[in-house]
Amino acid sequence: MTKIIIKNARLSFPSLFQKAIFKGKESKYEATFLIDKKDETLIKQLNEASTKLMKDTNIKIPREKHCIKDGDESDLDGYAGCFSLKASSSKRPTVIDRDKTPLTADDEKLYAGCYVNAVVDFWIQNNVYGKRLNANLYGVQFVKDGDPFGMGYVDVTNDFEDLDEL
Repeated sequence: MTKIIIKNARLSFPSLFQKAIFKGKESKYEATFLIDKKDETLIKQLNEASTKLMKDTNIKIPREKHCIKDGDESDLDGYAGCFSLKASSSKRPTVIDRDKTPLTADDEKLYAGCYVNAVVDFWIQNNVYGKRLNANLYGVQFVKDGDPFGMGYVDVTNDFEDLDEL
């Protein structure tokens, strides 16, 4: 296992406190990390780790079956100019704040668009469901706030009537 530390990535589609639901079924804890294409050192580290794993297992995985995708090929908000890496875990990952204190969902600190550090590694899937290069998710650390993806929170308080005045 070669753990890789991803630094200062934007968080997308986080399911860090509850398992994701896919087609009505509980899946895994997961998140997608957007890595700036200018971070050549990290990109090189990710490519070397995935290439070494495929070489060591003697299993070639087509690029479209990798957990790392080119964000320029996506229409999703914030993906342009980045690589996206989706990682998951059947066990809840470590989720901490800048000072390493544990975070909970109630803290509302981790959201799509914030910046995080993460610890991942790669594994090869080779079974009846096909061959894929996947990433395990071990932990996420909040780094700083960023612009939320999508609409974010919308305050609709003023859309209601004040019932005391009626």
